[in-house]
Amino acid sequence: MLIKGYDLGPLVAGEWLLERAGFWAGHLLAVCRFTPGEARPVPEWFGDDGADTDALSEVRLDDQAWPAIRLPCEGGHSAVVVHRNLIGDHGIDYLLTRPDRSRPQDLSSFDGDWSGPGLSWRDLVHIAGTPDPSAPGVHDVAARLLLLLPVLADDALPPEAPARVHAALTAVGAPGESARQTADHLLRNRRPAGGGHGCADSPLSGGLCRHTEADPDEPPLSSVLTLTRVRSDEPAAALGGGPSPGV
Repeated sequence: MLIKGYDLGPLVAGEWLLERAGFWAGHLLAVCRFTPGEARPVPEWFGDDGADTDALSEVRLDDQAWPAIRLPCEGGHSAVVVHRNLIGDHGIDYLLTRPDRSRPQDLSSFDGDWSGPGLSWRDLVHIAGTPDPSAPGVHDVAARLLLLLPVLADDALPPEAPARVHAALTAVGAPGESARQTADHLLRNRRPAGGGHGCADSPLSGGLCRHTEADPDEPPLSSVLTLTRVRSDEPAAALGGGPSPGV
């Protein structure tokens, strides 16, 4: 498997991991924070148990086969979640690839702390809700939303956001009786807009902490996502409808 411009390690298609017990706990617990006086986040919040989560982590962290989970979008773009399993530099890279670009753009990276701009709620929902069924990867909208949820960086969420996350959690197997609380916890612990930590924001530090080499002709991420929104909304507008679902 190859992502143009990302050659740090041995990438393998990782979409099959979503069907394994323990995946969602392993993916989303990193977003959860323990707050004194509140329940401690546990794998059971996501319908998993600790043993399954630990067992699957050995696969997710394999330094000989780095799982990359693709979220193909309309227009040939893809968001990709890469488990960067470098020995001594493990982390997760969230990338945006474009067919007309030789390198991916960094959405965010996590290796104990966050760097990178992240996604607004509007852009996250747009990417989640516009899968390209003809391209390999994850097409289920609920799963796509949860895969991207860790990179949510937005100061003001719309009123429907908790219900959207709650519905996505139950769709992937989270217990219905606690999914609403889990959704609230995940959204409450989101990053602020423009809140890339570490070396992400300061021009004095050289800009983004990148695991890909910067392309001098790379357009701003916001313009890329705006363009894809406009293109995906054109068919709906031509038919007299509104923008793409969930936006």
